[in-house]
Amino acid sequence: MDRLISKKELRTIVLYSPSHIDRMEKAGTFPKRVRIGQNRVAWWQSDIQKWLDALRERASADTP
Repeated sequence: MDRLISKKELRTIVLYSPSHIDRMEKAGTFPKRVRIGQNRVAWWQSDIQKWLDALRERASADTP
């Protein structure tokens, strides 16, 4: 079951600063946030997991 994760929870999963995540989102290299309120955003957990899986694949491909 897919669920939304908060910015606070995202920071425990992805160890980048909020500003770096913002830059990656704008560059199209990180999943887009979902606006869930006027001042609240979240990310789909499945999107973050896919991004992490791709990151892991790239890292293992770079390792001899």
